[in-house]
Amino acid sequence: MIKDIQQAGRRSGLLLLLILGANTLQAQVNGEEKLGAWYMYFGMNQVAERWSIHTEAQFRFYETTDSFNQMLLRTGANYHISDEAIATFGYAYIDTDPTFEGDEALLNKITEHRIFQQFILKNTVSRFAFEHRYRLEQRFLNFDGPTETQHRARYRLQVTYPLGDTFFLNWYDEVFLNLQGNIFGQNRLYLALGAKLSPTLSVQAGYLKNHFSTAHYDRLQLGVFFNPDLRRKQATP
Repeated sequence: MIKDIQQAGRRSGLLLLLILGANTLQAQVNGEEKLGAWYMYFGMNQVAERWSIHTEAQFRFYETTDSFNQMLLRTGANYHISDEAIATFGYAYIDTDPTFEGDEALLNKITEHRIFQQFILKNTVSRFAFEHRYRLEQRFLNFDGPTETQHRARYRLQVTYPLGDTFFLNWYDEVFLNLQGNIFGQNRLYLALGAKLSPTLSVQAGYLKNHFSTAHYDRLQLGVFFNPDLRRKQATP
C-alpha cells in the first residue's frame, strides 16, 4: 500500500514537472516572459470647426528595444458632434511578426488592412475625466498567402486625473470581443503618468497588462500626443 502511494506520488510529481516545463517552453516560444515595449504617437489635427484628422503610429517589441512584434499605422476622419462626443471613420495598416524565437519562415507572417468606426463620449465627475470609446473593426488579414476576414468590437473606459497644472494620471481598461468564433479576444489594463508640455503636446509613460486567452504580456508604453490646430487663422483687420 505504501509502495503504491509512493509510486503515485512520483507519477504526480513527474506530471507536474511536465506541465510546468511545457508552460515554460510556451512562454519562451511566444516571448510571454519578456518585458516588451510599445512606442506610440497619436495626433488629432483640427482642420475645421467640427472636423479633425486622426494620425497614429505604433511600434511594438517583444523586448524593450529588440525583437520586433508589430507596426501599426492608423488614420481617420473625426466629426466633433460636441465637446463631449466624437464620431470617427478610419483605416489602419498592421504588419505583425507573431513569433518571438526568430524563425525566418514565420517572420512578418501577418499583414492586415483594417476599417473601423468609432464613437467617443466624454464626461467629468469632480476632477476625474471619463472617456468611453466604442469601436467596430473589419479586419482583412493575409497570413503570408491564406486570407481571412474577421469582425471585432472594442470598448475602452479611460479615466484621467490631474496632479496639478502639468502632471496627470491616466488609466484605462479595454476589452476586445470577436464577432465570430470565441467571443473573448483580449483585455488591456493600463496605468500611466503623463505630463502636459504645452496646450497641444503631452507625453505618457506607463505599464500595460495585455491578456489573451492563451497568453499574458507585460509591456512598457511611451506615448507622444500632439493635437495641433491646422485651421488657417484669419488676419485681424
